[in-house]
Amino acid sequence: MKTHEFSIKARLRSFQFAWQGIVAFFFREHNAWLHFMATVSVFTLALLAGITQTEMFALVLSIGFVWAAEMFNTCIEHIMDFVTVEKHREIKFIKDCAAGAVLVAAVTALISGAIIFVPKVFA
Repeated sequence: MKTHEFSIKARLRSFQFAWQGIVAFFFREHNAWLHFMATVSVFTLALLAGITQTEMFALVLSIGFVWAAEMFNTCIEHIMDFVTVEKHREIKFIKDCAAGAVLVAAVTALISGAIIFVPKVFA
């Protein structure tokens, strides 16, 4: 078994690969643009509403949760499409569960946003 020593160069290269993945996600996935517009809208509203640091922290976590879920969902869908293009009940289940995870993340973010912004709208 080959052991790898720590290398700053290798760590920097791994960040480069991660960045390439993010860029590719934006250029290949329409949902990335929808999430981007939602993110910009939420942060704009947050600045206009003058939310607290704690509220901003909650929004950042919620938005990050949605982004991560969407990226994992995209990976799962692409892997399943790579495995087979044929319709298969189990692959449908896998893809539906991954899409459901994005929905859970998005609803969680929506509820978090509502908890933060609704009182400010009615104040």
